[in-house]
Amino acid sequence: MAKGAAKRIAGQNEQTIRNLRLGMFFPTMLSIMLRLLFRRNSLPPSKGSLAIYVMTYLPALFLCRYLEDMGTSRRDPTTGALISSGEDLSQAGVIEWCFDILYVTWACQVGSGLFGEWFWYLYLVIPLYAIFKIWSNFVRPMMGQSSDDSSSVGPSEKETLSKRQEKLRKRSERSDPRARVIRK
Repeated sequence: MAKGAAKRIAGQNEQTIRNLRLGMFFPTMLSIMLRLLFRRNSLPPSKGSLAIYVMTYLPALFLCRYLEDMGTSRRDPTTGALISSGEDLSQAGVIEWCFDILYVTWACQVGSGLFGEWFWYLYLVIPLYAIFKIWSNFVRPMMGQSSDDSSSVGPSEKETLSKRQEKLRKRSERSDPRARVIRK
């Protein structure tokens, strides 16, 4: 069963890596095509425009290589048997944020080709989101503010009980011998 899951993850990763490679190529070509079709006056691009493009393309290239290295499966050279499926590229967390940065970069590339250089302001979403996550996960809890604004413990405590815990609580209220009370 574990081999089947590893093969599934390896197959998904191979497809994701193919999409990443295409994603690094097509937005650039599409941006150039859109400039040729709709914004001929922006050709050749200004030095500032090229600088912005390079400054955002390099981190995207780094993230793409990082994801490729993490997700590449290793196979036995003689038999072709799967040795390691690599990390699952569909998991949440840092990998998901890497993909988000890539998607924003690609959208900015295409958008700047279609609408103009002002579209690169969309790239500010990335640091703003990082500031929001730092504030909500680290700074705000250190200041003593909880993430939820509920001040009463009663209703939220009742909502967190599972069905089994609720059943045991009712049994213990009736002094049912089947209810085991665990004391801390």
